[in-house]
Amino acid sequence: MFFPFRSPRPLATLVAALLLTAGCASLPGSAPTSPTGAESKSAESPAPESEQDDEPTVTLTLLHVNDVYQFTPVDFGAHGGLGRLSTLRKQVLAESPHTLFLMAGDTLGPSVESTFHKGKQMIDAWNALGLDFAVLGNHEFDFGPDVLRERIQESRFTWLGANVMDKQTKRTFAETPPFVIRDVGGVKVGIFGVLLGKTKYSSKPGPDVYFTDTCAKARELVPQMRKQGAQIIIGLTHLFVAEDKVLARCAPIDLIIGGHEHVMMQAVSNGTPIIKMSSEARELGRVTLHVGTQSGKLKSMDFDMLPVTPEVPEDPAFASAMREYDAMMADLSQPVGRTQVPLDAMEESNRNRETNLASFVADAYRKATGADAALINGGSIRSDSVLRPGPLTRRDVLAIHPYPGSVVSIEVTGAVLLQALEHGVSRSAEETGPGRFPQVSGIQYAFDVCRPVGDRVVRVTVNGEPLDARRTYSLATNSYMSGGGDGYTMFKGARYRVSPEKGRTTQDVLRDAFASANAISPATSGRIERLRGGAREVAKKDDKDAVACPGTASAAQ
Repeated sequence: MFFPFRSPRPLATLVAALLLTAGCASLPGSAPTSPTGAESKSAESPAPESEQDDEPTVTLTLLHVNDVYQFTPVDFGAHGGLGRLSTLRKQVLAESPHTLFLMAGDTLGPSVESTFHKGKQMIDAWNALGLDFAVLGNHEFDFGPDVLRERIQESRFTWLGANVMDKQTKRTFAETPPFVIRDVGGVKVGIFGVLLGKTKYSSKPGPDVYFTDTCAKARELVPQMRKQGAQIIIGLTHLFVAEDKVLARCAPIDLIIGGHEHVMMQAVSNGTPIIKMSSEARELGRVTLHVGTQSGKLKSMDFDMLPVTPEVPEDPAFASAMREYDAMMADLSQPVGRTQVPLDAMEESNRNRETNLASFVADAYRKATGADAALINGGSIRSDSVLRPGPLTRRDVLAIHPYPGSVVSIEVTGAVLLQALEHGVSRSAEETGPGRFPQVSGIQYAFDVCRPVGDRVVRVTVNGEPLDARRTYSLATNSYMSGGGDGYTMFKGARYRVSPEKGRTTQDVLRDAFASANAISPATSGRIERLRGGAREVAKKDDKDAVACPGTASAAQ
């Protein structure tokens, strides 16, 4: 997802102070860090200032990105593109030959291209670009462990995943090294990679892959890396920032370069800087390390960001290496329809409230099956962008619905339908973007995030009439949900009117809906009403001015 750029400041002075004194601080624009004693550590007494000034240093450069799913530019060409990134990398290498290029996880899926090539196109892109190291991300497992093993074999760079284990071999998955130590400009740089354990449930690693505790793994590996001569320790992670902060307190790590949130952020925990870029290579992170040539100690660190925009030309060598994908890219650009209005495919929107695109998709499902109503999970609306007015292409269809599935119709009672709606909003107060959030057609409902889970839906009508708990309704949905996906277990065993085998694919239904008129112009119609303590919720959940639930401590302040 794309967030407005928050300009970071150079870290040299701050990080030098953190490395030489006790305490903990947050950088401007960072996620907050706790000021408790657990967040701080005492550093060794610094050498006399004159000694520090006299010691020559060697400069090392770390380039880094994370969560890059496409090798072409995004945001209608305004940002990203690995061809541009390749140009920037070569420019940095000309200035600083002691450079490593790191990728902090998530690249094989999901994307439109990966629906055809299962991430191979991204391996080809990173090989052409000259990536050095990558940590496994949760989406690396989207096509299963066997495909990931193939992608790792095709990689000319090194994958890391110290806490990703194989039950059969009792070793790291695909024999990825637990850590690497690279001599860079005479400095031994140690890098280890760890991945969030929730991958077990959020992706498809298979029954033989398991994930060990990241903190325990850091405690095990960092001393080994030091013993083998590592002078600088870098954690390359694909974790939530809260987990990164815990990791920093588990072992003495000089720097954590992370990913996963799709938000550019800077934080410090226990004196360890944590740095992340946003996503899709919209910017290239650059960390400059100044290491004493005699002591081998880190003297200071600077951080900046290089925008990846059309002002950066694409590297011709990269374009040549990716030429085999030109035909596919041209095919994806074929128009299938047109929209007169922006279509909201943003993840945050579709997982929290009614959007014009989700309502359009639900209407299309309902029409395709002739059902009384439709209910789909907001997480099935992908793309995470706003499609601006103009042509709609085959790429747009596949970006919205990248995963295979079919449109089905099942029979449910009103009681089951209410149970499904309750389930759909059961995490709406607890999570910023629950994928289960119910988008609907033929249904109007209101829910209150301040009410208890299971009792949040306060009003439901179906085609203008109050919901009848004893009546049987035909309900259009996708085959993922009808099989119990996203926790909709109440649908399992329901009688099919249109089965997954006979239903048309979600992509075909959406494509035909886009082509159903010279131009579409969907709008929201008030079919979903989100309340907070009985009043219509206006502010976003993460807005600092959001109204608290009545009777809570924050509401009383």
